[in-house]
Amino acid sequence: QVQVEESGGGSVQVGGSLRLSCAASGSWFSADSIAWYRQAPGKQPEFVAGILSRGIINYADSVKGRFTLSRGDTKNTVSLQMNNLGSDDTGVYYCNVLIGFPPTDYWGQGTQVTVSS
Repeated sequence: QVQVEESGGGSVQVGGSLRLSCAASGSWFSADSIAWYRQAPGKQPEFVAGILSRGIINYADSVKGRFTLSRGDTKNTVSLQMNNLGSDDTGVYYCNVLIGFPPTDYWGQGTQVTVSS
């Protein structure tokens, strides 16, 4: 069983920064992709950023230039550096890990990010 754990959420003021981390337990697999999604209050979940196993990184237009996704030092870990945060970035951030074919995805419990003015 794969477990996904997020960390690094918190509260910041507009313009501040946070760094989120995601770790998928187990070294017996290599994730095909690891991605971040977020859900703001009253809204549908949306894709934020993701990295494929071959290193291709994609960002939502709303975070390009402000967020940076990178692989961690440990296998199946990533970090999301979030700069110049705005109130629209408030929400619960979830890490999604995709493994195998057909793909199976695993989700973390989520970490809250609150940006206040």
